[in-house]
Amino acid sequence: MEIQVPGPLSAEVNGGTVVPTAVKPRQILSLLALYPGRVMPVSMLMEEIWGAQPPQSALTTLQTYILQLRRHLDTAMGPDAPGTAKDVLATRHGGYLLQIPPQSVDVHQYEQLITQGRAAFEGGDDQVAADCFRRALDLWRGPALVDVRVGPILEIEVLRLEESRLSTIERRIDADLRLGRHAELISELTELTARYPQHEGLHSQAMVAVYRSGRQGAALDVYRRLRARLVEDLGVEPSPQVRRLHQAMLSADPQLDVVAGPRRTSTVDLFAA
Repeated sequence: MEIQVPGPLSAEVNGGTVVPTAVKPRQILSLLALYPGRVMPVSMLMEEIWGAQPPQSALTTLQTYILQLRRHLDTAMGPDAPGTAKDVLATRHGGYLLQIPPQSVDVHQYEQLITQGRAAFEGGDDQVAADCFRRALDLWRGPALVDVRVGPILEIEVLRLEESRLSTIERRIDADLRLGRHAELISELTELTARYPQHEGLHSQAMVAVYRSGRQGAALDVYRRLRARLVEDLGVEPSPQVRRLHQAMLSADPQLDVVAGPRRTSTVDLFAA
């Protein structure tokens, strides 16, 4: 079984899809897929589908949805499969679990690549770090579970994954900046700062990339736009780190000319106290 979560939900067995068209069974499959090999309590599945006030028939209806998913599995597995759908989507005391290896779900491949990338970044191997982060991001085919209606449990999972994706983009750009790829990053950072106009980390990276490309005035303009948005929308000034980065650019601080930058330091912390 191969499952893809970042983007439209995809789950295939022997090349055949097992994703149901009905809304609520899709939610159940999505939640089980995020925790392969772990029992998902009935109470959590019911909360995802019906919220805090499930109907009296909730347990019976949930069992019907599980049966529908097993039928999809049976069809895809075929008559010659070594096991049954009940072996894959198993019943356990108090819940259900999807008995598949974690690596069958692309989210777990993504998280493993991030872990490898972080270790390489901390160890100063920027090329390996950038490659790991890039491979992790390549697994995304769009917003997480974009075609699944999410309840209270999946909503938290989707937010977690989207925050992780943005953080991984930021780490990958940090590694690319330390590799001297500042000019190549300007276009991407221009788009990202427009999409996230209050994100200080991305704006710091944009400032450094533009500055190292010989455009001091344009780098200062990035800061001015960030400050204007923060003051206008939130009534706050940029963080001390970003303000120090701005001052360093005003004074043409030689530290900014070091392409690789200090080891184990993100761009937003380039001038941390």
